[in-house]
Amino acid sequence: GNGIENFEEVFSLSWMLPFVTLWYFSDMASFSDVEEFLSLENGLSTVSTVQVDGKILSSVVNCGLIPHPIDSSPCVAFVSGGGAARLKHIARGSEITVSVRRGWKWVAVSGKGSLYGPRTLSEDSDDESLRLLLRDVFIAAGGTHENFDEYDQVMATEGRVVVCISIDRIIGNT
Repeated sequence: GNGIENFEEVFSLSWMLPFVTLWYFSDMASFSDVEEFLSLENGLSTVSTVQVDGKILSSVVNCGLIPHPIDSSPCVAFVSGGGAARLKHIARGSEITVSVRRGWKWVAVSGKGSLYGPRTLSEDSDDESLRLLLRDVFIAAGGTHENFDEYDQVMATEGRVVVCISIDRIIGNT
Protein backbone atom coordinates (compact mmCIF):
# COMPACT_ATOMS: atom_id res chain seq x y z
CA GLY A 1 0.00 0.00 0.00
CA ASN A 2 0.14 3.64 0.22
CA GLY A 3 0.90 3.81 3.95
CA ILE A 4 -2.62 4.91 4.85
CA GLU A 5 -4.50 2.00 6.37
CA ASN A 6 -7.83 3.72 7.03
CA PHE A 7 -8.18 6.06 4.05
CA GLU A 8 -11.86 6.95 4.64
CA GLU A 9 -11.31 7.89 8.30
CA VAL A 10 -8.37 10.18 7.54
CA PHE A 11 -10.07 12.08 4.75
CA SER A 12 -13.57 12.19 6.21
CA LEU A 13 -12.29 14.84 8.66
CA SER A 14 -10.68 17.01 5.97
CA TRP A 15 -13.62 19.44 6.11
CA MET A 16 -12.36 20.46 9.56
CA LEU A 17 -8.99 21.70 8.27
CA PRO A 18 -10.00 25.37 7.72
CA PHE A 19 -11.51 25.55 11.22
CA VAL A 20 -8.55 23.86 12.88
CA THR A 21 -6.16 26.13 10.95
CA LEU A 22 -8.02 29.28 12.07
CA TRP A 23 -8.06 28.08 15.70
CA TYR A 24 -4.40 27.05 15.63
CA PHE A 25 -3.12 30.30 14.12
CA SER A 26 -5.52 32.74 15.80
CA ASP A 27 -3.35 33.42 18.87
CA MET A 28 0.06 33.15 17.27
CA ALA A 29 0.54 36.70 16.00
CA SER A 30 1.27 39.75 18.12
CA PHE A 31 1.63 43.48 17.79
CA SER A 32 5.43 43.07 17.54
CA ASP A 33 4.85 40.76 14.54
CA VAL A 34 2.77 43.49 12.89
CA GLU A 35 5.59 45.99 13.54
CA GLU A 36 8.18 43.64 12.06
CA PHE A 37 6.17 42.75 8.96
CA LEU A 38 5.25 46.36 8.18
CA SER A 39 8.88 47.47 8.55
CA LEU A 40 9.80 45.32 5.55
CA GLU A 41 9.05 45.91 1.85
CA ASN A 42 7.76 49.46 2.47
CA GLY A 43 4.79 48.11 4.40
CA LEU A 44 3.39 46.47 1.26
CA SER A 45 0.01 45.05 2.32
CA THR A 46 -3.38 43.99 1.06
CA VAL A 47 -6.29 46.01 2.45
CA SER A 48 -9.82 44.61 2.28
CA THR A 49 -13.17 46.32 2.92
CA VAL A 50 -16.77 45.19 2.56
CA GLN A 51 -18.81 46.72 -0.25
CA VAL A 52 -22.51 47.58 0.04
CA ASP A 53 -23.43 44.31 -1.71
CA GLY A 54 -21.42 42.31 0.85
CA LYS A 55 -18.57 41.45 -1.52
CA ILE A 56 -14.98 42.03 -0.47
CA LEU A 57 -12.89 44.72 -2.17
CA SER A 58 -9.13 44.24 -1.84
CA SER A 59 -6.20 46.29 -3.08
CA VAL A 60 -2.49 46.67 -2.41
CA VAL A 61 -1.27 49.63 -0.36
CA ASN A 62 1.77 50.68 1.69
CA CYS A 63 1.01 50.68 5.43
CA GLY A 64 2.84 51.86 8.52
CA LEU A 65 2.24 52.06 12.25
CA ILE A 66 1.54 55.46 13.79
CA PRO A 67 -0.10 56.79 16.95
CA HIS A 68 -3.81 57.29 16.24
CA PRO A 69 -4.50 61.03 15.74
CA ILE A 70 -7.35 60.98 18.29
CA ASP A 71 -6.15 58.85 21.21
CA SER A 72 -2.48 58.04 20.38
CA SER A 73 -3.11 54.28 20.48
CA PRO A 74 -1.07 52.35 17.89
CA CYS A 75 -2.87 52.01 14.58
CA VAL A 76 -2.13 50.76 11.08
CA ALA A 77 -2.36 53.59 8.57
CA PHE A 78 -2.07 54.19 4.85
CA VAL A 79 -2.62 57.03 2.39
CA SER A 80 -5.43 56.56 -0.12
CA GLY A 81 -6.46 58.35 -3.26
CA GLY A 82 -9.38 60.67 -2.49
CA GLY A 83 -11.67 58.95 -4.99
CA ALA A 84 -10.98 55.35 -3.95
CA ALA A 85 -14.11 53.21 -3.46
CA ARG A 86 -12.75 51.85 -0.17
CA LEU A 87 -13.20 55.30 1.40
CA LYS A 88 -16.97 55.07 0.92
CA HIS A 89 -16.98 51.60 2.52
CA ILE A 90 -14.96 52.82 5.50
CA ALA A 91 -17.12 55.94 5.89
CA ARG A 92 -20.24 53.78 6.22
CA GLY A 93 -18.55 51.57 8.86
CA SER A 94 -17.00 48.68 6.94
CA GLU A 95 -14.59 46.53 8.91
CA ILE A 96 -11.07 46.73 7.45
CA THR A 97 -8.51 43.94 7.28
CA VAL A 98 -4.89 44.58 6.42
CA SER A 99 -2.92 41.44 5.50
CA VAL A 100 0.85 41.38 5.26
CA ARG A 101 2.78 38.44 3.81
CA ARG A 102 6.51 37.96 4.05
CA GLY A 103 7.68 34.69 2.57
CA TRP A 104 5.41 31.91 3.84
CA LYS A 105 4.46 33.82 6.99
CA TRP A 106 1.62 36.32 7.30
CA VAL A 107 -0.11 38.56 9.76
CA ALA A 108 -3.49 40.30 9.51
CA VAL A 109 -4.96 43.19 11.48
CA SER A 110 -8.69 43.91 11.56
CA GLY A 111 -10.64 46.84 12.96
CA LYS A 112 -12.66 49.94 12.24
CA GLY A 113 -11.19 52.80 10.29
CA SER A 114 -11.06 56.56 10.62
CA LEU A 115 -10.65 58.89 7.64
CA TYR A 116 -8.57 62.08 7.66
CA GLY A 117 -8.69 64.08 4.47
CA PRO A 118 -9.64 67.46 3.03
CA ARG A 119 -13.37 66.63 3.26
CA THR A 120 -13.19 65.03 6.71
CA LEU A 121 -11.35 67.65 8.77
CA SER A 122 -12.88 68.08 12.18
CA GLU A 123 -12.92 71.27 14.21
CA ASP A 124 -9.87 69.89 16.06
CA SER A 125 -7.82 69.57 12.87
CA ASP A 126 -6.80 71.77 9.99
CA ASP A 127 -4.88 71.69 6.70
CA GLU A 128 -1.54 71.82 8.52
CA SER A 129 -2.32 68.84 10.76
CA LEU A 130 -3.48 66.88 7.68
CA ARG A 131 -0.28 67.80 5.82
CA LEU A 132 1.84 66.51 8.72
CA LEU A 133 -0.29 63.37 9.15
CA LEU A 134 0.10 62.52 5.44
CA ARG A 135 3.88 62.84 5.83
CA ASP A 136 3.91 60.76 9.04
CA VAL A 137 2.03 57.89 7.39
CA PHE A 138 4.20 58.05 4.25
CA ILE A 139 7.38 57.86 6.34
CA ALA A 140 5.96 55.13 8.62
CA ALA A 141 5.28 53.06 5.50
CA GLY A 142 8.94 53.34 4.52
CA GLY A 143 8.55 56.24 2.12
CA THR A 144 11.28 58.77 1.43
CA HIS A 145 11.18 61.93 -0.65
CA GLU A 146 13.80 64.43 -1.74
CA ASN A 147 11.36 67.33 -1.71
CA PHE A 148 8.61 67.21 0.91
CA ASP A 149 7.18 70.54 -0.24
CA GLU A 150 6.51 68.90 -3.60
CA TYR A 151 5.08 65.81 -1.85
CA ASP A 152 2.74 68.04 0.21
CA GLN A 153 1.53 69.81 -2.93
CA VAL A 154 0.77 66.54 -4.75
CA MET A 155 -1.11 65.15 -1.73
CA ALA A 156 -3.23 68.32 -1.50
CA THR A 157 -3.90 68.50 -5.26
CA GLU A 158 -4.94 64.84 -5.38
CA GLY A 159 -7.11 65.12 -2.26
CA ARG A 160 -5.32 62.24 -0.55
CA VAL A 161 -6.84 60.74 2.60
CA VAL A 162 -5.21 59.03 5.57
CA VAL A 163 -6.92 55.83 6.71
CA CYS A 164 -6.20 54.80 10.33
CA ILE A 165 -7.26 51.32 11.43
CA SER A 166 -7.83 50.77 15.13
CA ILE A 167 -6.44 47.34 15.94
CA ASP A 168 -9.21 45.07 17.25
CA ARG A 169 -7.73 41.72 16.21
CA ILE A 170 -4.38 40.31 15.09
CA ILE A 171 -4.01 36.86 13.55
CA GLY A 172 -1.30 35.13 11.58
CA ASN A 173 1.19 32.31 11.32
CA THR A 174 4.36 33.96 12.43
